Amino acid sequence: MMEEKQTAAESPFYGLFNDSFPPIMDGVAVCVENYALWMWQKTHSCCVVTANVPAYDYTKFPYPVYRYNSFTVPTRRPYRIGVPWMDWVFDYKIDSVNFDLVHAHSPFASGNLALKIARREGIPIVATFHSKYRDDFARSISDPQIVDVIIKNIIRYYNSVDQVWIPQAAVEDTIREYGYKGPLVVMDNGSDLVVKPEAEKVRAAARENLGLKPEDNVLLFVGQHIWQKNTKLIIESLGLLKDIQWKMIFVGTGYAAEDMKKMVKELGIDDRCTFAGQVLDRSKMRDYYACGDLFLFPSVYDNAPLVVREAAALQTPALMSEGSDAADIAVDGFNGFLSKPEATEYASHIRALLADKSVIRKVGVNACNTLVRSWSEIVDEVLDRYKHLIEAKKKK
Repeated sequence: MMEEKQTAAESPFYGLFNDSFPPIMDGVAVCVENYALWMWQKTHSCCVVTANVPAYDYTKFPYPVYRYNSFTVPTRRPYRIGVPWMDWVFDYKIDSVNFDLVHAHSPFASGNLALKIARREGIPIVATFHSKYRDDFARSISDPQIVDVIIKNIIRYYNSVDQVWIPQAAVEDTIREYGYKGPLVVMDNGSDLVVKPEAEKVRAAARENLGLKPEDNVLLFVGQHIWQKNTKLIIESLGLLKDIQWKMIFVGTGYAAEDMKKMVKELGIDDRCTFAGQVLDRSKMRDYYACGDLFLFPSVYDNAPLVVREAAALQTPALMSEGSDAADIAVDGFNGFLSKPEATEYASHIRALLADKSVIRKVGVNACNTLVRSWSEIVDEVLDRYKHLIEAKKKK
């Protein structure tokens, strides 16, 4: 779409700001993409502001996508660091947009740009707290005092916005631990993959598309291939299950991908593990979610993983770590499964569940019915909150 000066419209104009956006895919990027898609369908009055990925075709999106200069992060490929203050062409374009509200999904480059615009224009700013930032920085910075300073700056950012949202009630513990004391609004994530009536047909078709047999025991992980997500635990657990039949599919990319491949080879299970890489095609992604019997997600790093809900939408329940924020939405044995994050016990759960797949199917149906809401429904709530914030700002 041509990036033109935004003109007055009946609906307020909303800006969605995030450091990652397709072709860089993570849960936050999927969230922003679906916010934009459904807002555009409902209002034709929104845009995305994000870091540019060279050579990527952004004209495929129906809404405007304003991009600023960025460069790669060698230790966190494919992520990029944005530098909007070093892009005068972008600066000229964004200055021509008449925002009524901005929503930051990151407290870094894009979020600070959103805050700058909000303060300059006197409009409301919402910020969603998505990630466990301390874990991210602690991995690459050895000095805990430096990490503490970064976290304080992040909380200072959230203290400066008009309203802070979290994607799941359990995330409150994390942001409070970081030092945030203000009010919070829980705004769930949605799914664009809901197929309740025909799940079994979709599963059969997905397995055929992916070259899998109907009787295969298929295990699945979708997400960044990074150690923080407990991917090592998954592989260690699989190494303890050589005596039973299963096939494992890893979907995603990340700094640990090559080491993960090396690890499965060293354990002698590389012939059972498929590394599919990053999948941008949502129809193919639907096949991966649908083909699985069990979604392996032992991460204690994630706040509110969208992938668990997306798997649930295809009636593929998750085996998660008990006590984790990710597992807060699940009731063990009803709409998900919980295990201690320890390889022997995690493997034992996988073994028992694959031995009676009728239990998995029943829990998968419950997961679909209780954990999944459409993005269309979520965005209706988002737009309603936006309008209330705009009205409240005008009264001040």
